[in-house]
Amino acid sequence: MSRIILAPMEGLADNLLRGVLTDIGGYDWGICEFVRVSNSLLPVKTYQRICPELLNDGKTQAGTPMRVQLLGSDPHFMAENAARLVTLNPAGIDINFGCPAPTVNRHRGGAALLGEPELLHAIVSAVRAVVPVDIPFTAKMRLGINDTSKAVECAQALEAGGIDELIVHGRTKVDGYRPPARWEWIDTVRNAIGIPLIANGEVWTVEDFRNCQAATGCQDIMIGRGAIADPLLARRVRGDRVGGWEEVQPGVAAYWLGVRQKVVPGHAGGRIKQWLALLRRNYPEAGALYDVLRPIKEAADIDTALIAAGVLKERPLLG
Repeated sequence: MSRIILAPMEGLADNLLRGVLTDIGGYDWGICEFVRVSNSLLPVKTYQRICPELLNDGKTQAGTPMRVQLLGSDPHFMAENAARLVTLNPAGIDINFGCPAPTVNRHRGGAALLGEPELLHAIVSAVRAVVPVDIPFTAKMRLGINDTSKAVECAQALEAGGIDELIVHGRTKVDGYRPPARWEWIDTVRNAIGIPLIANGEVWTVEDFRNCQAATGCQDIMIGRGAIADPLLARRVRGDRVGGWEEVQPGVAAYWLGVRQKVVPGHAGGRIKQWLALLRRNYPEAGALYDVLRPIKEAADIDTALIAAGVLKERPLLG
């Protein structure tokens, strides 16, 4: 049976959305947004803020294990922070070598390190030394910075550093999120290493999932934006009988209620509009709702609109 993993998505899938998606179901495990490590030992509250699942035995409320991702370039401080993270009993630890964001890359983080296989090896080796063997330890990488010339070398460096599994997003840093994903290169990397490889990139439908498996040779697939655009996708892949908008709408309501508790009113509307903008790829009802909410700025007015649309039954109780 294939494993389906929920991808880390900075700025998209926070704990609220992870909770909704895993409650709908179909995911074996996932990875939270990255914890940025610089030249310091972060306090426990930082990990718990970015990954509140740590307060629930490393799982979402639905029981889906959520691993914690670290991003940084200093082997010493990455290891120091990993050692502290271990004391919080995470469901697993992942290292980010895939983020293409310019602000991250300027500070030598994420995909910017893919030109230095020896540094990748040093980082994962240092972290491996402090992560017990019973805690899953993975890394996520892209195929390179400008091209794929060092993809195999980077993957082999990470394997030699001691990771248990490798996740490969089938694009370079320069590719960003532009289609297509280079699935054939994931297959090249898979054939060059001896540890399990999880494929990631441009999986939006069940057909994409199967085509990605065929092209990469990977049974296990990580889904990112496709999971947000269709919260039922993982269950569709598993062959479950699923409905349509009527199954997704309660999740939209639950997400908004969580946003209203967590996010200041001035920023709350942007969160639900961002999700609806992706949902409308698959659900016309989400598009219609997006059109209604788009001009509304005040969170309280969005409450009213969601009640009128039948998404909410009553106004949120704000603590």
